[in-house]
Formats: sequence, structure tokens, C-alpha cells
Amino acid sequence: MNEHERWIALDGAVNVRDLGGLPTADGGATRFGRILRGDNLQGLTAGDLARLVGEFKLRHVVDLRSQAEVRLEGPGPLTRMPEVGHHHHSLFAEAGRFTDVEADTIDGDRVLPWGRSPKVDEELRVTGYYYGYLRARPDSVVAALRVLARDDGMALVHCAAGKDRTGVVSALALAVAGVTREAIIADYAVTGERLEGVLARLRASDTYRADLDGKPADHHLPRPEYMEQFLYTLDVRFGGPFGWLERNGWTDGDTEALRSRLIA
Repeated sequence: MNEHERWIALDGAVNVRDLGGLPTADGGATRFGRILRGDNLQGLTAGDLARLVGEFKLRHVVDLRSQAEVRLEGPGPLTRMPEVGHHHHSLFAEAGRFTDVEADTIDGDRVLPWGRSPKVDEELRVTGYYYGYLRARPDSVVAALRVLARDDGMALVHCAAGKDRTGVVSALALAVAGVTREAIIADYAVTGERLEGVLARLRASDTYRADLDGKPADHHLPRPEYMEQFLYTLDVRFGGPFGWLERNGWTDGDTEALRSRLIA
């Protein structure tokens, strides 16, 4: 299936796509209509709400934004839909910086697991704060995945850009489902096709503008090597995504539920 058919056309969000149609290592593919990943949902229109809730049967939203983001931006129009359950699972320790764009500290401590040098390679810097989400909030990561595994309607996981925090949680969900590593990395990187629109929307908000101004757009590209390095880090430290998940309370029942949700 062509990856562009996975995009969900909405007026109030630009980086929403279905996690269906991705190849698994055993020759299968993930199912459409189960899990969406997306960017900031603050701008969803009445038509968007009708499509997501009425047509797609959206029933769960996993919001990975920080408490500060929710306070500054608002909880979003989907919270007004009684059919939809909302699950707020911040990936930050709720101190210091609070956006996707420059999440290089958590609770005042640099999250780079390879050291504290400010001259660290960009690939390791990005991977470092991805790893930092897992270190700071393993409870949120596992809880978010358990929501995505529910079988009562479609679920949508999002943050601000739909790139970093959403990218990490989506990658773990796809790994549990048995999606090939190449496809996991490609799904992460395809956000780059929508980056211009994502940045334009975020720059329109006082919450995110300061973190974006003064840096070229390609500074924010979701480069494949970032996700590749992140997954490699889990391989080395924990024997892979499952090793990390099991260390943080993930069970065989959780795996079965998420796989049943995503695999045809």
C-alpha cells in the first residue's frame, strides 16, 4: 500500500496518519482503522471532529504533551466529545523545558546517556532525549501503549509536532506488533513530508514559537538515523524494545492485546 494513502486529511491538523499498512517480519501487515498518530489537535474543526468521531469511530486520545502545554494551549476540542476518552501521559518530568523541539533537559538533568558534552553529535543528542522520555516517564510510556491496545474503537496518540514523543511511542507500539525495523524507521521519517506545515502551525502559537525561531527548518527533520540509533540503544542496553518494556511492567497479556489490535 502506498504510504501516502495512510495520511488522514483534516483541516485542523497536518501530521495525522494511520499506523496501518506497515509490513511485519512474518510477512503480514498492520491493520488500518486501529491507531492514528498525530500532531497538535487544538485546531480541529467541526468537520474534523465529525470525521474522526463519527466516520472513524475515534474513542481514545492519548495526549503526550506536558502539563504546561495543556495549560497554555488548552486540552483541545476533542475533549468536548463525550464518545472520546482522554488519557494524558506526559513524557516529561514536568520541570524545565516543555516542548517537543528542545527537550534536552528533564528536571534539570541532561538526558544524554552517553555523557554531558555540549559538543555531542546531533544524532546522539536527539537519540539522547528520546531515551530520556523512557528514563523520566516509563509509567507514561507503558500506560500510553496500554491505551493503544484497547479494542473499543480507534485510538489516536499525539503531542505537539507528532514527531518526537509520538514517534517514540509509535515506534514501540509497532515493535510490539512485529513491524520490521526498516518500516518503523520509515514511518518515523515520513513526518518530514509534513514538516513545513507542522512548523508553520507551531510558530503560530506563543507556546512553541520561541523554541522554533532562529533555527532552520532542517534542524527539526526526523532523520532516519535518529530512530535507528534510538532502537539500537534499546538493543544494546535492554536486548531490544521488549526488554525495556518488560523491565517496566509490560506483560505477555499486554503484548497479545496490542498485537491483536494491530495485526491482520
